Amino acid sequence: MFYEVMPTKIFRNGSGVLTYFSETELYPGHIVTIPLGRSSCIGIVFKKVSKPTFTCKPISKLLYDTPLPLHLVKAAQWLSSYYISPLPSCASLLLPIGVDKHRRKTVHTSQDFIKSQSSKGIPLNKAQTNALRGIMAATGPTKLLYGITGSGKTNIYLKLASDTLAQGRSVILLVPEIALTPQLVQVFESSFPHQVTLMHSRQTEASRHLIWESILNSAHPQIIIGPRSALFAPLSNLGLIIIDEAHESAYYQENTPKYSAVRLASFLSSTLKIPCLLGSATPLVSDFYLAKAKGSLVALTEKAKDTAITPKLRIIDFTSRDSFTKNRYFSDALIENISINLKKGYQTLIYHNRRGSAPITICEKCGWQALCPNCYLPLTLHSDSYSLICHTCGHSEKIPTSCPDCHHPSILHKGFGTKLLESELKKLFPTTKIARFDADNKKDESLDKLYDDVKNGNIKILIGTQTVSRGLDLPRLASIGIVQADSGLSLPDFSAEERTFELLTQVIGRVGRGHIDAASVIIQTYQPNSPIIQFALKSDYFSFYDYILSKRRSAHLPPFTYLAKLTITYKTEQTTIRNIRALSSKISRLSKQQHLASISISQPMPCFHERTPSGFSWQLILKSKKRSALSQLLNLVTDDCHISIDPPSLL
Repeated sequence: MFYEVMPTKIFRNGSGVLTYFSETELYPGHIVTIPLGRSSCIGIVFKKVSKPTFTCKPISKLLYDTPLPLHLVKAAQWLSSYYISPLPSCASLLLPIGVDKHRRKTVHTSQDFIKSQSSKGIPLNKAQTNALRGIMAATGPTKLLYGITGSGKTNIYLKLASDTLAQGRSVILLVPEIALTPQLVQVFESSFPHQVTLMHSRQTEASRHLIWESILNSAHPQIIIGPRSALFAPLSNLGLIIIDEAHESAYYQENTPKYSAVRLASFLSSTLKIPCLLGSATPLVSDFYLAKAKGSLVALTEKAKDTAITPKLRIIDFTSRDSFTKNRYFSDALIENISINLKKGYQTLIYHNRRGSAPITICEKCGWQALCPNCYLPLTLHSDSYSLICHTCGHSEKIPTSCPDCHHPSILHKGFGTKLLESELKKLFPTTKIARFDADNKKDESLDKLYDDVKNGNIKILIGTQTVSRGLDLPRLASIGIVQADSGLSLPDFSAEERTFELLTQVIGRVGRGHIDAASVIIQTYQPNSPIIQFALKSDYFSFYDYILSKRRSAHLPPFTYLAKLTITYKTEQTTIRNIRALSSKISRLSKQQHLASISISQPMPCFHERTPSGFSWQLILKSKKRSALSQLLNLVTDDCHISIDPPSLL
């Protein structure tokens, strides 16, 4: 018997499936080892075929008696075709690292089937009940639930999951990152004991393998919670996919193969004819536009609790130094607000989307600036470790005591990050328990480790980046202080305004949730009249949506056109420029030959992070109103560049 097999290792350019012989009958999805050149690799059986005219090598070994679910085999094929990625790279996504290793059973995932709680046990208010009916009535398998912060989207997730489990089918719940969503995980684990399995990158290789193996061999319905890779859980009875915070950029994989987990989930729901629910308080404009057009949009616009209150809002102009007489980073109004909260036993959340102590280190005399030798980007001061660190490649060096160029001792550190804010707050409130949450946290300082202290109000002042902007419902939180609301608006990217609105809206939504009778938001900004900041301050998604949609239509950007980013990288700048120009000429020529007049091609341009340890990177941006035209063209240039289809950002 002969079978086409998808290798999980690229063996030549344009590689796809290979044909092998087996005396044992196999089925699509079976995991095998196969000879590949002079070595061997893992392969996944694609389909049975007739005897070919050429000689075939035999399959070496069948690794598991149970094949992968057929929808995953189809997913690998779809990913390869849709994102123009090598099939072996896509096939490798389906398997855990070390899938051919024999593991000691040190990790046990319970397979005890415990009937899920009754749907009647999950309380839904009138607005949630109407939203649930809307989800059932919405057209298409993929539906978008737009629910304002505090509206109770989690209860709808629980109800849908409970109904799915009662039907004997499993659920996948995607979250941007497990460590940033401890509350949601806790709710599901308490609601469905012994039926929740976590899959994430913090688990050891052995643990992930054993968990994957347990899922593969289980026939019981269960709930899988994890980031985008959880979509590849080998569930034989998948009945529902939920994507929480569906707007998050974490759902787009930037490494090859580059893909959107949201788009893949939609493909799986269509293939299996099961529902896929995207939940967000700040949906991506493109997703909202498509959902409206397809009749798959459901809105939940009421707070879940009757006790919820509207926060008192105040904007502080950062250019008005009269408002900053006590501290250069915290306005007098914000300091007073924190003091009042401390007296009442309430919490304050200080938000700033930049970690470190200072983002720029320069010489006051000659203008020398501390740049990364690999990336040529500014190094960030980390005063706690007394070092300068590149937040792109991780390069670290000591802080100079004098200028390396002119040897003058006047070294200045400008700007500020969360570490500097933490040190300033400790000076202002020396006896107060303060905690910072960002990407620089050590394992024992992370939000998931300190979550109970945060929720119980033991930590009085929280400082953080987007780590603390989503999904948290803190009973003692009374105020939000946004230190510099406009920090992301200056980025040269079409999604900068959308990202800023999303972050501000999400963090503002942490207060006024009905636990206490106090709620205030103080926004410090250099751009108090910015439409984006005004929309976020009012949590006015609909006005924001109309504003962005109008700009996107004029600029021919998503959702009115499809994008592709083509990137090349070489060791020298001269070689990079020469090759990007050659690629541009080739694409223009092919576009004319293929009569693809609908495609527009940008001028060659340096990437936002032009220099990295790999060399110099330049890019081209392609736009087309027809997705098929882009695919047709890009399939002709796959060997010349790295391709990002539907990139969430052009940086």
